[in-house]
Amino acid sequence: MTPDQISLFALLFLVFVFLVWGRWRYDLVAFVALLAAILAGVVPSSEAFAGFGHPAVVIIAHVLIVSRGLSNSGAIELLARYVVSGTRKLAAHISIMSSLAAILSAIMNNVAALALLMPLDIQAAAKAERSPALSLMPISFASILGGMITLIGTPPNIVIAEFRNDALGAPYRMFDFAPVGLACAIVGVIYVTLIGWRLLPKERKAEDSGKELFDLADYIAELSVPEGCKIIGKRVRELDQEARKSDVEIFGVIRKGRRMPGLARMVEIKAGDILVVEGDPESIEDAIGRFGLEYVGAGKGALEEEDLVLHEVVVPESSRLVGRTAKSYRLLYRYRVALVGVSREGRRFREGVAKLKIRAGDVLLLLGGEERLGDVVGRLGLLPLADRGQRVIQRDKAGWAVGLFAAAIILASIGVVYLPIALGCVAAAYVFLNIVPIREVYDSIEWPVIILLGSMIPIGAALQSTGGTTLIAETIVGVAAGQSPILVLTLLIIVTMTLSDVMNNTATAVIAAPIAIEIAALLDVNPDPFLMGVAVAASCAFLTPIGHKNNTLIMGPGGYRFGDYWRMGLPLEIIIIAVAVPAIVTFWPL
Repeated sequence: MTPDQISLFALLFLVFVFLVWGRWRYDLVAFVALLAAILAGVVPSSEAFAGFGHPAVVIIAHVLIVSRGLSNSGAIELLARYVVSGTRKLAAHISIMSSLAAILSAIMNNVAALALLMPLDIQAAAKAERSPALSLMPISFASILGGMITLIGTPPNIVIAEFRNDALGAPYRMFDFAPVGLACAIVGVIYVTLIGWRLLPKERKAEDSGKELFDLADYIAELSVPEGCKIIGKRVRELDQEARKSDVEIFGVIRKGRRMPGLARMVEIKAGDILVVEGDPESIEDAIGRFGLEYVGAGKGALEEEDLVLHEVVVPESSRLVGRTAKSYRLLYRYRVALVGVSREGRRFREGVAKLKIRAGDVLLLLGGEERLGDVVGRLGLLPLADRGQRVIQRDKAGWAVGLFAAAIILASIGVVYLPIALGCVAAAYVFLNIVPIREVYDSIEWPVIILLGSMIPIGAALQSTGGTTLIAETIVGVAAGQSPILVLTLLIIVTMTLSDVMNNTATAVIAAPIAIEIAALLDVNPDPFLMGVAVAASCAFLTPIGHKNNTLIMGPGGYRFGDYWRMGLPLEIIIIAVAVPAIVTFWPL
């Protein structure tokens, strides 16, 4: 190996380790790796940031804006509500919801599709008095499968299409992925409907972590302020520091039998007032001693006032809260919203939640005024698990939203307009029509994905130019020496699928695509089957909650543990390989 190859392989190994470790976010890891490659001289300075202008990056950004527009128009919501029912039998419900998830994911970003369907599924589960864990994982898997059907359904397909353009002079078109992707999606939906959900552990089928999170009876107390108490004359917000020492939050004041509006942060405490305090029993006892208060009783009834509500929200990877605590973010001080509970991997946290570092996939139980909660959800990038009318739905513009999008897809598919331009025109039209308000444009884009892709593209190009991809391809071909190209294709799919389970699927596609081209060149066969194999494999991340954002998103609401995913996911990956390989060689002959 040459020194440049050694440097790149070492760098990629470190990237892999850090991505699997998960200590730092994948976009930071990728950008630092790019800087390291530049400093090492394996990526020319002149090409350092060329990846950020790559068509794949532009398409992904436009797709995210268009997905927001379709969501804001209410067109997707109306369709989803029409088919969702809490009275159907479980298998029928999973079949309909999974099919809908796959269809929506084919025409919009699959994370956005799941975000729309998840609250509806949770509501249906509540009506049917069953655990949402039974249906959320099948729907998530179906949304991933549906993204494989079209060019814009998932970022790996976009990466593969544009890489083919760079390598062979022509990209894949909108529906070139459909024959293979549709076959995988249909078989996958049948599997999750009939078999998949039955493979979950029995305890996951029975528990409802969200419902239990709302049980606050032992964590809310009313504490009276006696005459001569040292906190008399202070405002509620002035007690925050001492309250945190006891691991409690003060989020209400009752005076003369009437609760003060909201969280009463600016209310001056008087003798006879009753403070509504949240914390575990031991922490409440400590607060009583610290402030010199008197226990009155449980204060759950204080939450039944009209201006104080509880909201369940899930934390996506892009949320500002990821890696932060409610205390460090000053959630109560900034927004007058209290964090009163966290659900993570089926575990419920009530003690010291203000100091708990928030992770992607966590379910948070927030307390505050309706308006303030709506503001917090939007500002922090959280996803509500119930429809509370926080988004402005513009149903009168649904026709415009769908029509413009359909026109762009048709024009791009027949080659009249280059796809990035067509989607860019749709995004601009959505802004002018106020379907996507200008303030939401940049919020619609998943900047970590943009940074990841823009950083990894130059590294992938360097791996190819230094002969690194040829070396990897020779190794893979050597392992299957003398065997059929179909066996080599299968091996490539297995390796790529394994990588995608533990690292970002977009990064996997960037690295695996040039290897696929080199393998085809060594075997002297058509490169399209190998590129299609990479596209399928990079999208199929079903074994862990970290391989795909959708799997992370359902972890908290479903109460899933890390090991639950492979139970349903491993048979699905085997099925996808069994379906994909014959489909690929049929529609894209070697």
